[in-house]
Amino acid sequence: MCLLVAAYRCHPEFPLIVAANRDEFFRRPAAAANYWNDHPDVLAGRDLEQGGTWMGVSKHGRFAALTNVRDPKYFRNVAKSRGVIVAKFLFGDDSPKQYLENLAQESDDFNGFNLIVGTTDELYYFNSVTKKTSALGAGIHGLSNDQLDTPWPKVIRAKNNMALALRQNAESLENPLFSMLRDNTVAPDSDLPDTGVGLEKERWLSPIFIRTNEYGTRCSTLLLARRDGEIQYIERSFDTASDAQSLRRFSFAVAANAAP
Repeated sequence: MCLLVAAYRCHPEFPLIVAANRDEFFRRPAAAANYWNDHPDVLAGRDLEQGGTWMGVSKHGRFAALTNVRDPKYFRNVAKSRGVIVAKFLFGDDSPKQYLENLAQESDDFNGFNLIVGTTDELYYFNSVTKKTSALGAGIHGLSNDQLDTPWPKVIRAKNNMALALRQNAESLENPLFSMLRDNTVAPDSDLPDTGVGLEKERWLSPIFIRTNEYGTRCSTLLLARRDGEIQYIERSFDTASDAQSLRRFSFAVAANAAP
């Protein structure tokens, strides 16, 4: 996943709203969002190469999402797959803070990552480079491939458009959020970060919605968690031509005996 925007405790009906794009090589096999056969309480897409996921939610109201830290000089082919980090939180019952404290002890086994985990009651962020854990306060938070709220052009645009979407009534959030996630605006060279991949790649990685011959936005996902405990999870998948391939909708009430 390469872009995530979360509106936390700033909407009267939805204490948590997440809009996210997963960008990946088209050759890497993945399954669309669904309940997992081996963990039926978990709803998420699945990486079919390593078995993990980039974002998901459980019927107990546990949410997790991960983005990579883009820094090629520190990339290691032998590192563990980061998708397991999200999956283990969704399967488990540790509190978000406890999970991240334990994760910090083994985070060097993975290439760099950002992780957001929690529930509608508490949401935490961890960065594997700084090794810092922080509780998220109320507001709109944006995450790409650096650190939380780093002002990359795509993060700024997404946060601003999330704020505009929140002005809609509760039943009109889906269209503006999906529209925001389809924004293919390329940032001016003067605004691009330097992450070590070269100017040309910085350009084609700068839009919210990415399209190249081999790599691009594979799916856009919305999570809408209502105050009454209902969770809506909506995913739009795209083919290699960036045409919409499928739209999947899920809705469930968080279990009464929800884990912390």
